[in-house]
Amino acid sequence: MALTGTFLPPARQLQKESHLVQEQIRKKQQKQDFEQTIKAQLQHKHAQRRQKIIVVANRLPTKPSRDSEGNWTFERCSGGLVSCLVGIQAKFDMVWLGWPGAEFSDAEREHVYLEAQKQNCYPVFLGQDLINDYYNGFANNVLWPLFHYIMPPFDKGVNECSTAQWEAYKKANELFVEAILQVYEDDDYVWVHDYHLMLVPKMLRDQKPDSNIGWFLHTPFPSAEIYRTLPWRQELIESLLHANLLGFHVYDYLRHFLSAAVQLTSLEISAHSVDATSIGGCIVTCATVPIGITPRDFTEALELPYVKQQIERLQDQYGGRRVILGIDRLDYMKGIPHKLMAFGCFLDAHPEKASECVLVQLAVPSRRDVPEYQRLQRQVHELVGQICGKHSSLETGVPVIYLDASMSFLDLVALYSVADVALITSLRDGMNLVSYEFIACHQNRDPPGVLILSEFAGAAQSLGAGSIRVNPWNLQDTSNAILEALEMSAEDRTALHNYAFTYINEHTSQKWAETFLQCLQESCSDLMEVTAEVPPLLPYEDLLTEWADSAKRLIIVDLLECLVPAKKRPGTPAKTVSLP
Repeated sequence: MALTGTFLPPARQLQKESHLVQEQIRKKQQKQDFEQTIKAQLQHKHAQRRQKIIVVANRLPTKPSRDSEGNWTFERCSGGLVSCLVGIQAKFDMVWLGWPGAEFSDAEREHVYLEAQKQNCYPVFLGQDLINDYYNGFANNVLWPLFHYIMPPFDKGVNECSTAQWEAYKKANELFVEAILQVYEDDDYVWVHDYHLMLVPKMLRDQKPDSNIGWFLHTPFPSAEIYRTLPWRQELIESLLHANLLGFHVYDYLRHFLSAAVQLTSLEISAHSVDATSIGGCIVTCATVPIGITPRDFTEALELPYVKQQIERLQDQYGGRRVILGIDRLDYMKGIPHKLMAFGCFLDAHPEKASECVLVQLAVPSRRDVPEYQRLQRQVHELVGQICGKHSSLETGVPVIYLDASMSFLDLVALYSVADVALITSLRDGMNLVSYEFIACHQNRDPPGVLILSEFAGAAQSLGAGSIRVNPWNLQDTSNAILEALEMSAEDRTALHNYAFTYINEHTSQKWAETFLQCLQESCSDLMEVTAEVPPLLPYEDLLTEWADSAKRLIIVDLLECLVPAKKRPGTPAKTVSLP
């Protein structure tokens, strides 16, 4: 049976279809070549160019002071963010933006600006009234307590005072953005720090849509149920979603942020990112980047003659008693009253230990003009008096040595070294680097001391296996942990210490900074690659040809969420469309 023309397509149609296939292959190849070219350009751009990092924090890393002639000078501070970022200055130029720490008259500002610039610092001038409302008010009286799970009193909800503080917070963030724009150049990286500047990402993105923005939170981020009580929750979280990268100490804080984001915005989220393009933001990467210390600073300090002499003096002073050490800022989230009450319970259960050990508590003064802190100090003093009055003796002295004072770095290293136990009972703590410093100072001690660490400190997620973890609200639990630490064998103490020191020696402050900046570079590059993928134009000629050859036709056009609803705000009903 011969095959006639009714079974074979005409040659003209075959040629047409072959041409279309070849055209599709060519377009696909062009797209792949284009994507590869863009990717290569981005990789070269971000790997080769020496870019600038603009570090934006509430305070500059300088101390203003007047010289003998009455002119302002700035002394560079050591420690903190300064030491963390030393290692990355070989790869990046770096400038700092922040409040200089004092109020200056208009006549002084030009001189102050030039003096600060000598330290690569650019001051953001804030008046005292603005500092009171923005920093002391909204940042430290609203955000800080809430982020540490302290709910505002019922009579301190949204009122005239809190509204004024919110307006001051917005104004201060605007001033910071203005200062950023004065030094910003294309492809710079802007690294914003902490809860004081949560509105900066959106304000900066509005001015510079292609800017590279990272934000790191140095405190906990509360659970969504706590965060949602904040009246300004929407503005703050939507602003953060305009950053390329959001960094947190531990995964719990990241998880809480993602939960709050999805509940308040209904955006699409994954385990480590949020697609905020529908609200004008970008595809936000969320990363866990735990901060650390530089252990070498402490191990080298232990070899200094002054530190060795101070260690001998302290050992003579304590007369062979076991030293339990507490070093905290005098703050109601550090759990100092809980620590003292637990130690009192320990001595009640084991009164013979009062002559064998001593609790040395250093409480660094903080915010002395705030009534809540004044009440806390009185409470702590009363507890110290009660314990000493009950358990002191003429032969051995008091069981608690308490100091309302700060201490120099070298004296602190010596005190760490002589301590047999470090007792940390934070009720809520972003990380708590005292635990890291104690471990670093015991590297060459035989046997090393024991770390008792609150499970509510961020450090518990990294040093948990190298410490005794406690619930500071359970006084008996902490009391038992003190006894366990004092009676622990040398072998077990060494095993705990080795685990903890290995961790802090690998996760240093420099690695924290390098990791964050690497994540920021990658998130910015990924976003630019996504942006570079331009959707192809509709092939009108092919569409018309196929339209003409088809017998049944259906066109579905989606315009402005007619068919696919976009629910952007909670409580907004999704659009529904009835199709015939």
